[in-house]
Amino acid sequence: QLQLVESGGGLVQPGGSLRLSCEVSGFTLDYYSIGWFRQAPGKERERVSCISSSGGSTNYADSVRGRFTISRDNTKNTVYLQMNSLKPEDTAVYYCAVKVGYVCYVQRFQYDYWGQGTQVTVSS
Repeated sequence: QLQLVESGGGLVQPGGSLRLSCEVSGFTLDYYSIGWFRQAPGKERERVSCISSSGGSTNYADSVRGRFTISRDNTKNTVYLQMNSLKPEDTAVYYCAVKVGYVCYVQRFQYDYWGQGTQVTVSS
């Protein structure tokens, strides 16, 4: 059974760091592109970052570029999102999603499977 499980969320002060993980089971990641999205209360789910199946191509939303880094370890079937210099506006539920394909997909509707999300709260 295909499953995505996010972890690593929590409460952090502004300027702090967190590393989110997305562990997938039921299939191997080799032929899947991965995206991270987030949804704040009262707002639509928005793209944060994506990474191609090979890991050779990445993409970031303007709001996180330079602060967040996406990576993947296909041997562990896990994708990561390193988040540095966190801001209160980064507070949201973060979701990982997978898409059968090779490139980095930027549109939410393009993704086939989603995790349940992990809460990130940035507050002093």
